[in-house]
Amino acid sequence: MTKKNTDFKIKIFADGADKSSIMELSKKRWISGFTTNPTLMRKAGVKNYKKFAKEILSIVKKKPISFEVFSDNFEEMERQAQLINSWGKNVYIKIPITNTKGDSAFFLVKKLSQDGIKVNVTAIFTLEQIRHILKALSFGTPAVISVFAGRIADTGKDPMPIMKQASKMLSKYPEIELLWASPRELLNIFQAESVGCDIITVQPDILKKINTIGKNLEAFSLDTVKMFYDDAQSAGYKL
Repeated sequence: MTKKNTDFKIKIFADGADKSSIMELSKKRWISGFTTNPTLMRKAGVKNYKKFAKEILSIVKKKPISFEVFSDNFEEMERQAQLINSWGKNVYIKIPITNTKGDSAFFLVKKLSQDGIKVNVTAIFTLEQIRHILKALSFGTPAVISVFAGRIADTGKDPMPIMKQASKMLSKYPEIELLWASPRELLNIFQAESVGCDIITVQPDILKKINTIGKNLEAFSLDTVKMFYDDAQSAGYKL
């Protein structure tokens, strides 16, 4: 790939649960890691969590990959986290910032981090949540803070100031990385990089657009006109 479309300072993690896509993307040098979650796994038709994870780990052997716990009980979350952690040294455990009742995962995150388990604290939307969970993370244990910038934007609120401030907050903690989650367009990669995020996790449908970076806009305009024309011809439209 050329400098214009993959030479990012930010790490790009592929987000998804399609085995063939993960296999293809694992070969790309500019894909630095992978993430998934129960929703993506369900959409991909995954039936057996452990079998799927083990298959993916046979493909992704060195790059970091995050798997999420799926209980609503913190004791069971801990059991799942310990089990998932045993599957590979490159595994991060995704722990939601709260359970479905809104109870904080603070003490679970603290225990796991103290045990040297790499956590990816997910479903974060506010700076207050970041401040809260930072106190649970142990010095020296790698961790990821996943802020759902795309979903923040879905509310009509600009996520950029939040992400910029989050980056400043985490600058004192070199072992903790800030992840821009749920991007909606390719531009978000540039935005995430500009505010100092360490990672952005991107689904394959957006990654497919990577080759349009730097494309001449007049040429892109002409390609679009041709697309409209070709589709009308293929459809056999007549007036």
